[in-house]
Amino acid sequence: MEAVGQPIELTFAPVDPSGPEAQAVLWEYFGELVSRYNARPGSPEEIRESMVESPSDDLAGPTGVLILAYEGAGPVGCVGLRFRSGGVGQVTRMFVTPPRRQRGIGITLLSELEAIARRRGITRLELDTRGDLVEARRLYIRAGFREVPAFNAGPYADHWFAKSLS
Repeated sequence: MEAVGQPIELTFAPVDPSGPEAQAVLWEYFGELVSRYNARPGSPEEIRESMVESPSDDLAGPTGVLILAYEGAGPVGCVGLRFRSGGVGQVTRMFVTPPRRQRGIGITLLSELEAIARRRGITRLELDTRGDLVEARRLYIRAGFREVPAFNAGPYADHWFAKSLS
Protein backbone atom coordinates (compact mmCIF):
# COMPACT_ATOMS: atom_id res chain seq x y z
CA MET A 1 0.00 0.00 0.00
CA GLU A 2 1.24 3.47 -0.88
CA ALA A 3 1.91 6.07 1.76
CA VAL A 4 -0.73 8.58 2.73
CA GLY A 5 -0.51 11.69 0.58
CA GLN A 6 1.53 10.06 -2.20
CA PRO A 7 0.30 11.27 -5.61
CA ILE A 8 -1.89 8.85 -7.50
CA GLU A 9 -3.08 8.79 -11.09
CA LEU A 10 -6.87 8.80 -11.24
CA THR A 11 -9.30 8.97 -14.12
CA PHE A 12 -13.03 9.53 -13.86
CA ALA A 13 -15.95 8.39 -15.96
CA PRO A 14 -19.70 8.85 -15.76
CA VAL A 15 -21.23 5.37 -15.89
CA ASP A 16 -24.60 3.70 -16.12
CA PRO A 17 -25.45 2.70 -12.52
CA SER A 18 -26.82 -0.62 -13.80
CA GLY A 19 -23.56 -1.53 -15.58
CA PRO A 20 -21.32 -4.29 -14.23
CA GLU A 21 -18.49 -2.08 -12.90
CA ALA A 22 -20.92 0.31 -11.23
CA GLN A 23 -22.88 -2.57 -9.71
CA ALA A 24 -19.69 -4.13 -8.33
CA VAL A 25 -18.63 -0.88 -6.63
CA LEU A 26 -22.18 -0.19 -5.39
CA TRP A 27 -22.38 -3.74 -3.99
CA GLU A 28 -19.22 -3.06 -2.00
CA TYR A 29 -20.59 0.36 -0.90
CA PHE A 30 -23.90 -1.10 0.32
CA GLY A 31 -22.10 -4.06 1.87
CA GLU A 32 -20.07 -1.71 4.02
CA LEU A 33 -23.15 0.34 4.98
CA VAL A 34 -25.09 -2.77 5.99
CA SER A 35 -22.14 -4.21 7.92
CA ARG A 36 -21.45 -1.02 9.82
CA TYR A 37 -25.13 -0.45 10.61
CA ASN A 38 -25.56 -4.00 11.94
CA ALA A 39 -22.10 -4.18 13.56
CA ARG A 40 -21.48 -7.48 11.76
CA PRO A 41 -20.87 -8.60 8.19
CA GLY A 42 -23.92 -8.12 6.01
CA SER A 43 -25.38 -11.12 4.23
CA PRO A 44 -25.88 -11.06 0.45
CA GLU A 45 -29.64 -10.91 1.07
CA GLU A 46 -29.28 -7.86 3.33
CA ILE A 47 -27.06 -6.11 0.80
CA ARG A 48 -29.50 -6.83 -2.05
CA GLU A 49 -32.39 -5.60 0.09
CA SER A 50 -30.53 -2.39 0.89
CA MET A 51 -29.78 -1.81 -2.80
CA VAL A 52 -33.45 -2.31 -3.68
CA GLU A 53 -34.57 -0.05 -0.82
CA SER A 54 -32.26 2.73 -2.03
CA PRO A 55 -32.00 2.37 -5.82
CA SER A 56 -29.32 4.15 -7.84
CA ASP A 57 -31.10 4.24 -11.21
CA ASP A 58 -31.85 7.97 -10.83
CA LEU A 59 -28.08 8.55 -11.09
CA ALA A 60 -28.30 8.30 -14.88
CA GLY A 61 -29.74 10.28 -17.72
CA PRO A 62 -31.40 13.59 -17.02
CA THR A 63 -31.84 13.05 -13.25
CA GLY A 64 -28.26 12.49 -12.15
CA VAL A 65 -24.81 11.09 -12.70
CA LEU A 66 -22.70 8.34 -11.14
CA ILE A 67 -18.94 8.85 -11.44
CA LEU A 68 -16.46 6.03 -11.02
CA ALA A 69 -12.86 6.77 -10.10
CA TYR A 70 -10.29 4.52 -11.73
CA GLU A 71 -6.72 3.87 -10.71
CA GLY A 72 -5.31 2.03 -13.69
CA ALA A 73 -7.98 -0.19 -15.21
CA GLY A 74 -10.02 -0.88 -12.09
CA PRO A 75 -12.58 1.23 -10.25
CA VAL A 76 -11.51 2.38 -6.78
CA GLY A 77 -14.48 4.53 -5.78
CA CYS A 78 -17.64 6.30 -6.76
CA VAL A 79 -19.78 9.33 -6.09
CA GLY A 80 -23.24 10.25 -7.33
CA LEU A 81 -25.06 13.49 -7.91
CA ARG A 82 -28.82 13.87 -8.18
CA PHE A 83 -29.98 16.97 -10.02
CA ARG A 84 -32.62 18.78 -7.96
CA SER A 85 -34.59 21.92 -8.68
CA GLY A 86 -33.43 25.38 -7.65
CA GLY A 87 -29.77 24.82 -8.51
CA VAL A 88 -29.34 22.09 -5.87
CA GLY A 89 -27.35 18.89 -6.32
CA GLN A 90 -27.66 16.01 -3.88
CA VAL A 91 -24.39 14.17 -3.28
CA THR A 92 -24.80 10.44 -2.70
CA ARG A 93 -22.96 7.11 -2.92
CA MET A 94 -19.61 8.60 -1.84
CA PHE A 95 -17.31 5.60 -1.51
CA VAL A 96 -13.66 4.63 -1.80
CA THR A 97 -12.69 0.97 -1.65
CA PRO A 98 -11.04 0.16 1.71
CA PRO A 99 -7.58 -0.71 0.34
CA ARG A 100 -7.42 2.67 -1.43
CA ARG A 101 -8.48 4.89 1.47
CA GLN A 102 -6.35 7.64 3.00
CA ARG A 103 -4.73 8.42 -0.34
CA GLY A 104 -6.74 11.49 -1.34
CA ILE A 105 -9.19 9.67 -3.61
CA GLY A 106 -12.30 10.81 -1.70
CA ILE A 107 -11.42 14.51 -1.80
CA THR A 108 -10.45 14.19 -5.47
CA LEU A 109 -13.77 12.49 -6.27
CA LEU A 110 -15.64 15.33 -4.57
CA SER A 111 -13.62 17.90 -6.54
CA GLU A 112 -14.51 16.13 -9.79
CA LEU A 113 -18.17 16.08 -8.75
CA GLU A 114 -18.08 19.80 -7.97
CA ALA A 115 -16.71 20.52 -11.45
CA ILE A 116 -19.57 18.54 -12.99
CA ALA A 117 -22.09 20.31 -10.77
CA ARG A 118 -20.77 23.73 -11.76
CA ARG A 119 -20.97 22.86 -15.47
CA ARG A 120 -24.63 21.94 -14.91
CA GLY A 121 -25.37 25.25 -13.19
CA ILE A 122 -25.71 23.76 -9.71
CA THR A 123 -24.99 26.39 -7.06
CA ARG A 124 -25.50 24.35 -3.86
CA LEU A 125 -24.53 20.81 -2.94
CA GLU A 126 -26.37 18.99 -0.18
CA LEU A 127 -25.91 15.60 1.43
CA ASP A 128 -26.93 13.65 4.46
CA THR A 129 -25.07 10.91 6.25
CA ARG A 130 -25.34 8.56 9.19
CA GLY A 131 -23.81 9.18 12.58
CA ASP A 132 -21.60 6.09 12.43
CA LEU A 133 -19.90 7.26 9.21
CA VAL A 134 -17.42 9.42 11.08
CA GLU A 135 -14.77 9.28 8.36
CA ALA A 136 -17.28 10.53 5.77
CA ARG A 137 -18.22 13.49 7.95
CA ARG A 138 -14.54 14.41 8.34
CA LEU A 139 -14.09 14.20 4.56
CA TYR A 140 -17.08 16.46 3.88
CA ILE A 141 -15.81 19.09 6.32
CA ARG A 142 -12.35 18.90 4.76
CA ALA A 143 -13.96 19.41 1.33
CA GLY A 144 -15.64 22.63 2.50
CA PHE A 145 -19.08 21.36 3.43
CA ARG A 146 -20.63 22.68 6.61
CA GLU A 147 -23.17 21.02 8.83
CA VAL A 148 -26.65 22.54 8.42
CA PRO A 149 -30.12 21.95 9.88
CA ALA A 150 -31.98 18.91 8.60
CA PHE A 151 -33.44 19.36 5.12
CA ASN A 152 -35.02 15.92 4.82
CA ALA A 153 -36.34 13.15 7.01
CA GLY A 154 -34.34 10.25 5.58
CA PRO A 155 -34.47 7.14 7.76
CA TYR A 156 -30.68 6.91 7.90
CA ALA A 157 -29.91 10.64 8.00
CA ASP A 158 -28.31 11.87 11.22
CA HIS A 159 -26.19 14.73 9.86
CA TRP A 160 -26.85 17.16 7.01
CA PHE A 161 -24.21 19.12 5.09
CA ALA A 162 -24.24 21.79 2.40
CA LYS A 163 -21.70 23.64 0.29
CA SER A 164 -22.24 26.73 -1.81
CA LEU A 165 -20.70 26.61 -5.28
CA SER A 166 -21.46 30.24 -6.15
